[in-house]
Amino acid sequence: MTSLLLLRHAESEWNARGKWQGWADPPLSSEGVRQARAAGQLLQPVGFTAVAASDLRRAQETAELAALGLGIPGPVHIDAGLREYDVGQWSGLTRAEIERRWPGELAAWRQGRLVATPGGELRDSFVARIAAAVTRVAAALRHDIVLVITHGGVISALERSLGADQRRLAHLGGRWFEAQFAGGRERQGLRPGEPLFVFEPDADTEAAGHGRPPEAAEGEGTEFPRTNADSSTFG
Repeated sequence: MTSLLLLRHAESEWNARGKWQGWADPPLSSEGVRQARAAGQLLQPVGFTAVAASDLRRAQETAELAALGLGIPGPVHIDAGLREYDVGQWSGLTRAEIERRWPGELAAWRQGRLVATPGGELRDSFVARIAAAVTRVAAALRHDIVLVITHGGVISALERSLGADQRRLAHLGGRWFEAQFAGGRERQGLRPGEPLFVFEPDADTEAAGHGRPPEAAEGEGTEFPRTNADSSTFG
């Protein structure tokens, strides 16, 4: 069995400006660097033995800074499958810009009436990708206690697919998961555990507390509603 704590990365420069990111690759903001360093210190009592991350810069930088604080030597385990949802043509845009260019489509996306954002990734393909990636990381780091730095959309979609409660995550918020490889088929696979928040649990409160625009709490494919239309994928 492998225990994994999946956390959303620290604040990026685009987060601070309320821009949707997806597969875009902006670096951490100065506040994000501070968050990542502090997280490593605060998480020391957990006893992590390995650190993994998405290959996107905001996740990888968070993981490297946190690993230093945790005292974990060696390179961070990188898996590109842990990337955020590909938001397609919405990448680099704010909520207002998306609404202006695609009237009504943001609401349709949030209500589960779109299978993908314009030019973006299919919902079911995204969930299959991230489930495979987390399982792959767990197998590579079997028997470790792993800190996995990934993205808000990754965590929320995985939670939904496994029947766990979900919320829009502030930076360095997430959930424990367990990967079981032994026993019969019914015992194998991923299971959700308890949520964990290094700092503020609510994205809206975090944005307001740092003087960020409301849009800073949005985007990155985190708007995955549970609907009849997609219950087979996200239920």
